[in-house]
Amino acid sequence: MKSPLESMPKVVVIGGGTGLPVILDKLKNEPVDITAVVTVADDGGSSGKLRECAGAVPPGDIRNVLVALSQLPKAQLDIFQHRFGASDGFLAGHPLGNLIITAISEKYGGISEAVATLSTLMHIKGHVFPASNDTLTLSASFTDGTRVSGESEITHANKLIKNLHLSVKNSDKIPMANSNVIDAILNADQIVLGPGSVFTSILPNLMIPNLKAAVLKSRAKVVYICNIMTQKGETDGLTDAEHVKILNDYLGAQVIDVVLVNQTEVPDMYIDKKKWDEISQPVEHDAKGLELQNCDCILDNFLKLENSGAFHDGEKVTQKLMHILGQEGK
Repeated sequence: MKSPLESMPKVVVIGGGTGLPVILDKLKNEPVDITAVVTVADDGGSSGKLRECAGAVPPGDIRNVLVALSQLPKAQLDIFQHRFGASDGFLAGHPLGNLIITAISEKYGGISEAVATLSTLMHIKGHVFPASNDTLTLSASFTDGTRVSGESEITHANKLIKNLHLSVKNSDKIPMANSNVIDAILNADQIVLGPGSVFTSILPNLMIPNLKAAVLKSRAKVVYICNIMTQKGETDGLTDAEHVKILNDYLGAQVIDVVLVNQTEVPDMYIDKKKWDEISQPVEHDAKGLELQNCDCILDNFLKLENSGAFHDGEKVTQKLMHILGQEGK
């Protein structure tokens, strides 16, 4: 007889950045077996500093996912998320959780061991896996013929991306996902991509050869949560259909089965473009373009306005994911 966990639908969520935890925080309350696969190509902020000075696999995105799936009291999670102030010397800008993840990685021999240890200590609902045990470097070639290395450099180049390249930092090895990631994808009932940057949060995972192969082989329904806003220097002017096409092109097949698209107008006067300087304009809907990508589109109100920004409403997105799974109301 299967255990209650084994009988639950298996949902694998792949991505990084700030959008992923918004969905996971709500999805953990549903009767599903969650696996979060998190990018390890970040090289900005605290993660970038730890990556350089300690040779660490970037911990920032992993930290936020652990917190989103944790069942610890908020007070304990707030301590884990505490960020040292600008006057704190070499600690300035580092969240305590990033330092803890880096320390446990060093003590136990790698990022996967650190995540497994913290998953137990933080009472995680589901499973969290780094996309790779190696620190990955993302490089981009632009339409003007230039090329840069590093996720943060790509974001701030403010140029049209022609193609991406993924490599293991300081190595000729081919990037590889570990077996836990592959098994989760192959056994999934639903694979969720995003929300998050197409080029710097989602694709750094899908470009890992064996992870890509697993997605192509999986029988799971693949759902893409389209960004609400375009991103400067990355997706300026791209429609929802063009976002889907980029993902399908890198996967080498029309893999996206369903795309969730926000249809609620974003009030321009509400958005603080200085505070959220990476965003550009609302993503435009292209129904005919999505038909050409051979995917279903769910148009709905997924918008949550808060803190002078436009975000996904995790509760509403989760309801649609559950509906797609056929678990709504169960």
